Amino acid sequence: MQGLSFQSLKKHKALIPLFVCVGLGCGASVFYTLRLATRNPDVSWNKRTNPEPWEEYRNRQYKFYSPNIDYSKEHSPAPKY
Repeated sequence: MQGLSFQSLKKHKALIPLFVCVGLGCGASVFYTLRLATRNPDVSWNKRTNPEPWEEYRNRQYKFYSPNIDYSKEHSPAPKY
């Protein structure tokens, strides 16, 4: 198939941005899926050690953005020197 090997990509240089964008999109989707699987309190991988993992996230922000929180009043978690 033309356009799917390095030899044909050298001939059809217009396909390179397409492959870069598709590759970045696939990488971002894999990263987001792994982040959801490891950080989301609704997912429990080991029910014996922590049967209710959502309890420790009750007061913690774990979403990227929450429209209910006023971020101008939030303090920075950075250390104060």
